[in-house]
Amino acid sequence: MRWEQNMSDSAAPQRAIVIGAGLGGLASAMRLGAKGYSVCVIDKLDLPGGRGSSITQGGHRFDLGPTIVTVPQGLRDLWAACGRDFDRDVTLKPMDPFYEIRWEDGSTFTMRQDEAAMEAEVKRLSPSDVKGYHKFLNDSEDRYWFGYENLGRRPMNELWELIKVLPRFAWLRADRSVYAHAARRVRDPRLRFALSFHPLFIGGDPFRVTSMYILVSHLEKAFGVHYAMGGVQAIAKAMAQVIRDQGGMVRMGEEVDEILVEHGRAAGVRLVGGERLDADIVVSNADAGHTYTRLLRNRTRKRWTDAKLKRQRWSMGLFVWYFGTRGTKDMWRDVGHHTIVVGPRYREHIQDIFIKGRLADDMSLYVHRPSVTDPSVAPDGDDTFYVLSPVPHLGHDNGVDWTVEAEPYRQKMLAMLENRLLPGLSQHLSESLVFTPDTFRDRYLSPLGAGFSIEPRILQSAYFRPHNISEEVPGLFLAGAGTHPGAGVPGVIGTAEVLAQLVPDAAPATPLRMAAE
Repeated sequence: MRWEQNMSDSAAPQRAIVIGAGLGGLASAMRLGAKGYSVCVIDKLDLPGGRGSSITQGGHRFDLGPTIVTVPQGLRDLWAACGRDFDRDVTLKPMDPFYEIRWEDGSTFTMRQDEAAMEAEVKRLSPSDVKGYHKFLNDSEDRYWFGYENLGRRPMNELWELIKVLPRFAWLRADRSVYAHAARRVRDPRLRFALSFHPLFIGGDPFRVTSMYILVSHLEKAFGVHYAMGGVQAIAKAMAQVIRDQGGMVRMGEEVDEILVEHGRAAGVRLVGGERLDADIVVSNADAGHTYTRLLRNRTRKRWTDAKLKRQRWSMGLFVWYFGTRGTKDMWRDVGHHTIVVGPRYREHIQDIFIKGRLADDMSLYVHRPSVTDPSVAPDGDDTFYVLSPVPHLGHDNGVDWTVEAEPYRQKMLAMLENRLLPGLSQHLSESLVFTPDTFRDRYLSPLGAGFSIEPRILQSAYFRPHNISEEVPGLFLAGAGTHPGAGVPGVIGTAEVLAQLVPDAAPATPLRMAAE
């Protein structure tokens, strides 16, 4: 199937080009296909999914980015908008428990959906904090209804939309940080960590990100935590198939070099190889920073100038070690699908990452062991792991030289895993793959190698974030983590829902157009 360039405007279906086959781009393409557009998705990687793609090595499938689904209904709504049934295409498995947190003193905290089990966990750690914990959950639900179901599901590109909600922001103390809000409800430092670390999974500093993001606790309680069998890659492949079934195209292994602007509006794209593709609208799922500074480099910009983007605070970087182990399926029986291994410092370590830009000697780790749930990720009897550590992005003055530091940091990670979680690990290692912020910069074209685009601080969220409809070029729209409502699987899927409210339906096919088709 070819992307036809020689039909007259009156004969051809309205065309939409989507730059980037990340989850936000794929969801946008599905929404546009449902609105009647002929869609072409272009991505430089070999598989769809962007950060949610995978690499298979030595029989191990390494799912590279997001590992869980917290709001399945968002995906079901997306499929339904296309006249499809999500659960026919993808199998989700509820996680129980969601994850376990382990501290240096040997104490643990297991997150579950069951309310009685959670109250027992809180009581076991700190009986005096049970009442405050319930207050925190109520606070979380209030912010969910306002921040997720209200602001997060509608456009925020007009200043009036911001003005209308300012009183509610003030009432909910959006100026307070996630950690500060947790600290007002519970006293135990371990519970404060357990209730405040979630912003790290969308690129935010828990001590500075707005307390609106405590809504994640309600998301987990209300919807649960799920794993997609086959990994998030299975969701991405299913999305690409829906696009093809709609008559669209997904072109992998090709990179967009520039968004073309003619007669004052987006007119298509030019690929790195020089090929030109015309379109009626363009959607960029590339990082908002890359979209404006690179893809619109030849266009004078009024709002998102290079200088303004340079002043933004970007999310932290990520050091991710993917590895396989031989003959370990019956080892480490107390290690489940998700484990968080907490280092000795919290506030100070976060300051090292976000403020000082310093690569600390200590670390906290997120450990993903999908092979306990999904046999397809590893050879029989073996395990596949993914271990993530937040690190500074590449934009600090004392930036980390990962060509020098990557292997020593991996060795520190190995030592911590052997000491705290996986004894004897080094004797069973097989495959190994490391991603640093350099990888995120080069593979995903992420400014400063940031893991989650612009950090979701209060003055970098909603109206203050790059808008889903570009102010710079008519006919250009944005999707993905760098725009509203933000990062995380629910967030990037939500950017497509917002975008669909801003993009007009494609013009109905005329007899001339149908004849040409």
